[in-house]
Amino acid sequence: MNLSKFSDYAFRILIYLAKNQDKICTVEELASNLEISEHHLKKIVHRLGKTEYVISTKGRNGGLKLGMEPKDINLGKILIITEESITVSECFSSAKHTCSTSKCKLKAILSSSINSFVDEFSKYTLEDIL
Repeated sequence: MNLSKFSDYAFRILIYLAKNQDKICTVEELASNLEISEHHLKKIVHRLGKTEYVISTKGRNGGLKLGMEPKDINLGKILIITEESITVSECFSSAKHTCSTSKCKLKAILSSSINSFVDEFSKYTLEDIL
């Protein structure tokens, strides 16, 4: 299983903001320091800015800052916000589903594994990875 770049970058953004809580960070600063394209970073920041985890302010003195303490930011919740769909097989996609076995038990195993993956992330906070 691989995390999407979207989630990977979201975690990096949160770590950077947590390490720089004493200031407002710009998208340009984040892109430069994290070596992420500004265009892609803006999409991630937009999604995070819709949550309580990141505060985004517009204008000349605007920018980004962490919206809550790192100890209160659960990594499992961030993962759920940033991953559009956590799938490891086409069993979970009705559009691409080509499985010919109607009573396949693999889907239940895969589903349990995905839940365990998210549950493991949920054991940790942003503070734990700083």
